[in-house]
Amino acid sequence: VQLQASGGGLVQAGGSLRLSCAASGLTFRIYDMGWFRQAPGKEREFVATVNWSGGNIYYANYVKGRFTISRDNAKNTVSLQMNSLKPEDTAVYYCAAAPQGNWRTNSREYIYWGQGTLVTVSS
Repeated sequence: VQLQASGGGLVQAGGSLRLSCAASGLTFRIYDMGWFRQAPGKEREFVATVNWSGGNIYYANYVKGRFTISRDNAKNTVSLQMNSLKPEDTAVYYCAAAPQGNWRTNSREYIYWGQGTLVTVSS
């Protein structure tokens, strides 16, 4: 199984980035997908999740209204559109896959992880 995250980079506060995660080696359409992030010196934290069908989506409060998660089961991809970025959004962002469930916000529920992509937001 491979989850390849991409799209990170350096952006000014208020700007936007779109992260993508390409999955291979698994039946993508039956997995819930999530994005997590880890800032330097901090614990990994939940960002957003979308269930297998795309019908259920949940966001952490600190990104709600600014970030949008989506998936394309035909292309085996999950994306995270990030708008109105803030310096505190600076982190390595990881995509992950979990067996179907409800509101997958706990990183321990995810069994496959990508390598991460760095997002840096300057003030």
